[in-house]
Amino acid sequence: MRAGGVDQVVFRNGEDIAHIAELDQKLWVVLACPTRGIDFDARTLDLIDTDGDGRVRPPEVIAACQWACERLRSADVLLAGGGTLSLQDLDDTRAPGADLAKEGRRILDLLGKKDTHTLTLADISDRGEWLAAMRFNGDGVVTPATATDDALRAIIEEAMRTHGSTPDRHEHTPGLDRARAEAFMADVHAMRDWYARGDEDALLPLGARTLAAAEAVRAVAAKIDDFFARCRVAAYDVQAVVALNPSPEAYDALAGHTLDASVQPVAELPLAPVTPHRALPLGGASLNPAWAEAMATFARDAVAPLLGARDTLDEDGWQSLRRQLAPCDAWIAARPANALAGLSRERIDALFATGDALLALIAEDEAAEHHNRLLTDLEKLLRLQRDLHVLLHNFVSFKAFYRREGAIFQAGTLYLDGRSCELTVQVQDAARHAALAGLAKTCLAYCDCTRQGQKMSIVAAFTAGDVDFLFVGRNGVFYDRQGRDWDATITRLIENPTSVAQAFFAPYKKFVRLIEEQVAKRAAASEAGSQTALQSLAGRVATADRPADASTAAKAPARPGPVLPSGSRIDVGTVAAIGVALGSISAVLVGIFGKFIDLGQWIPVALVGIVIAISGPSMLIAWLKLRQRSLGPILDASGWAINGRMKVNVRLGGMLSQTAHVPPGARRIAPDPYRQRPGLAGALAAVTCVVGAVLLLAWRMDWLDHRLPPRLQHDPAAASAPGA
Repeated sequence: MRAGGVDQVVFRNGEDIAHIAELDQKLWVVLACPTRGIDFDARTLDLIDTDGDGRVRPPEVIAACQWACERLRSADVLLAGGGTLSLQDLDDTRAPGADLAKEGRRILDLLGKKDTHTLTLADISDRGEWLAAMRFNGDGVVTPATATDDALRAIIEEAMRTHGSTPDRHEHTPGLDRARAEAFMADVHAMRDWYARGDEDALLPLGARTLAAAEAVRAVAAKIDDFFARCRVAAYDVQAVVALNPSPEAYDALAGHTLDASVQPVAELPLAPVTPHRALPLGGASLNPAWAEAMATFARDAVAPLLGARDTLDEDGWQSLRRQLAPCDAWIAARPANALAGLSRERIDALFATGDALLALIAEDEAAEHHNRLLTDLEKLLRLQRDLHVLLHNFVSFKAFYRREGAIFQAGTLYLDGRSCELTVQVQDAARHAALAGLAKTCLAYCDCTRQGQKMSIVAAFTAGDVDFLFVGRNGVFYDRQGRDWDATITRLIENPTSVAQAFFAPYKKFVRLIEEQVAKRAAASEAGSQTALQSLAGRVATADRPADASTAAKAPARPGPVLPSGSRIDVGTVAAIGVALGSISAVLVGIFGKFIDLGQWIPVALVGIVIAISGPSMLIAWLKLRQRSLGPILDASGWAINGRMKVNVRLGGMLSQTAHVPPGARRIAPDPYRQRPGLAGALAAVTCVVGAVLLLAWRMDWLDHRLPPRLQHDPAAASAPGA
């Protein structure tokens, strides 16, 4: 069919939908539309919008049609609507349809509808949360509650503690996903391998006590190396002994504070007094008290087991000790630097033993995702069965708009200025929208709508009636597509003619409005002048009894006062000039009126010509704008991509904006008691003017000459000719 100046595609059956890819996109009415801000199910649009950019384009619409047709026995189901689907409608001869049929049967069985073969959107839409609450919900995240034994629960908690957590699909409970579990088990394997390398005899000369010995050596190694280095320098030059030991000033600095053997300044002193070739005391009064405990541990765990019990340690013994523990030190240095480095070997072995069970638990949860995908596909198919034909009639064609079935871009109905406006579109930025929507050649009113703390902006097209009483700040009521009422206030206007008839009276209305404005300005100026003069006069009257200071009066500037009539005579020349001017004006008016009367029977034509000269340009401009009035720029400014002009002619405009009319069969039961009553004098004056104009016209047309005396006849010669 053809509407709005373009061809509109009609979908007669499901085969038309199945072959929509063959339709030339130049015939599509819309090339893109937003997924928000329109009266259409947002979830359905999100399922069609595969790239998730918030816009639906022809390739996505085509893909949705083909996807649905591949899973149905007959595409005619897509035109039925309703959001219901029989399992027999699914094409079980192909894998996609067969999988959906099995999943649909499974859902019905879980719902206790074993004797039912019809799925509804209500059966599917809430099942997502229901399945998410199950032990295995397919999100690949296991929580401690998912585990059935303490060991598995403990490893999940340990992994969450060291490697973080991921929210579960149900109630966002912290859990563990595959990526974190695999990273955790990789660290467990690394620690287990590290512990396994420590089983070599060369690494542990003291067996299980080797680690304690190595830790004791590592705790004091830096200070012992420092001590023996100082002793070697002292042996090189005895004069360096004083410099290598703490100076008196250092002790003076310590003396000024409350001392504790473990404080940092004391710990920074050498382990023992430095002398050439001195052995390091392992205890006693000559040992730095800050290191007494660490050195005692060193002597007990490392020196005694490896070198034998002794009170001092020379440098050769120290180097021998380091050589014996070097393999163990290298092994300790190779400890993996991960979050599990502090766990014991027994704990690592326990975690390793439970690792396979953890990954198997996650795999079992992931296996349920297949049902979730099928559930999503069922929801998509049911939504397409309900909404696809509506989208096609608002995307491929504008059937819903031109048949006044309610297009998805129509936000609702605005009631304002004694009319209803059905062409309303939701907007986000009125200023930005108006820059493009003005090209629609339509009278547009931007309104802010509020309701119970909510706010929304719309643009309404006034396509019928006059626009004389539309102005910013005018209030109305807006009803959205759900029937909710909003307070609406006009915030911006784009004025354009709504009809040629309105344009006919526009020049006269503008002329009257200009006269009213000028009269109002002149009256305001006169009133201001009168008020100033009265204030000046009142001031002089109020101060008339006060003596005036001569010097002050001389300096004070003269104030304008009211012009009082003087006793001087009126200038005769002025009177003569005024008389000449009035006479000239009267002569011109009489001449114009005489020429007009001389037209005779052409007077009506002249009147029509005058009216056309005044109203013609306005009507021509209105006619041109009404021919160009279209819906495209309004929707383009709202994020649509309209492929055609989408004209809104006068007839359609009269349907989109309907003025108030008394219902058929209704009658007024009483006259208006407050109507303006015309005065008798006004009526007589009007009748007199009309009669005078008719008599004057008849006299100028010589219609009355045979009834009038010769001196009153317009053409006496013509009147006497018949009797000659």
